[in-house]
Amino acid sequence: MKKESLKLQAYNMIKEKIISCEFAPGTLLNEEVLREDIGASRTPIRDALSRLEQEGLITIIPKKGIMVSGLSIADINMIFEVRLLLEPYTIRNYGATIPDETLMRFYNELSIPHEAYSNLDFFAIDDEFHNAIVSAMPNRFLRGTYEQILTHNRRFRVMTGQVSGARLNATMEEHMGIVKACLRKDWESAAEAMRAHLIASKNSTFDLLLNTAERI
Repeated sequence: MKKESLKLQAYNMIKEKIISCEFAPGTLLNEEVLREDIGASRTPIRDALSRLEQEGLITIIPKKGIMVSGLSIADINMIFEVRLLLEPYTIRNYGATIPDETLMRFYNELSIPHEAYSNLDFFAIDDEFHNAIVSAMPNRFLRGTYEQILTHNRRFRVMTGQVSGARLNATMEEHMGIVKACLRKDWESAAEAMRAHLIASKNSTFDLLLNTAERI
C-alpha cells in the first residue's frame, strides 16, 4: 500500500472514532496506543493527527498527549455563521445549476410523512439535501470548508443523540419550501427560505446543547 494511502487510512479511522464518540470529547489519546489501535507506523499517525488538529477535532498538548476537542457554544456559532454565509449565497448564485431531477427527488422524499423516518433516515436526507445544494458551488475551497462543518455537525448529533419529532417535521417543511422555490426558479425566495431554515436549526441546536448540558 502506498504511503499516501496509509496516511489517508489512518486519518479516516481516527476521524471516524472521534465523530462516533468512541474517542469522547476531553479524552486524552496517546500516539503509541493509536499506532497499535490503527495498525500504522508513526508517520501516517502523525500526518493524520496534524490534519485533525487543523480541522479542530483534536488539540495536541506538548508532553501530555492528544486531547479530543469538545463542541462549545462558540463552535456552534462559528459553524452557523459559515453556513448562513455559504448556503443562501450558493442558492442565489448557483441554484440554476442544480438539476430538476435532483429537486424533484427531494420533493418526493419530503412529501412522505415525517413519521415514516427514523432519526438516522432523517439525518441522511438532511445531509444529502444540503450537500446537493452546496455541490452547486464551483469554488472547491468553499466546498472544503463546508465539508469540515459537516464533520462537526455529525459529531454533535452523536453527542446529543436525538432530534425532537416537532423539529423533524418543521425541518422537512422548511426543506420543502426551499425545494418549491427552487423548482419555480425563484432563487431569491429560495435563498431567504434557506436563511430562515438555518436560523431555526441554529436555535434548535442551542436548545439541544443546553438540554444535554443540564443532563450531565
